Amino acid sequence: EVQLVESGGGLMHPGGSMRLSCAASGFTFSTYGMSWFRQAPGKGLEWVASINTGGSTNYEDSVKGRFTISRDNAKNTLYLEMDSLKAEETAVYYCRKHMGGGLNYRLLSNYRGQGTQVTVYS
Repeated sequence: EVQLVESGGGLMHPGGSMRLSCAASGFTFSTYGMSWFRQAPGKGLEWVASINTGGSTNYEDSVKGRFTISRDNAKNTLYLEMDSLKAEETAVYYCRKHMGGGLNYRLLSNYRGQGTQVTVYS
């Protein structure tokens, strides 16, 4: 059974840093691209960043230079390092498994974890 378990969220002031983790199990993690998404209160799911099996990455424009997606295939874990956080980035953050090994975040498997809440407040 595929499982994705996000963790690392919490409360943070604007300008702070936080690292999210996504522990994956039930599939061969190293052979799939992965993405982070977020959903702010009252808004739809927003793509944040992707990483393919080779370690190439892609970011939504507003997070470029501040967020870093990475993966540790030995630990079956996906990470999102977030720096210079903004209040408008308050959201539940989710990791998602791609259908294949590339960067295409539009083709996702149906598996979804519970997410981890990130709250950025003044």
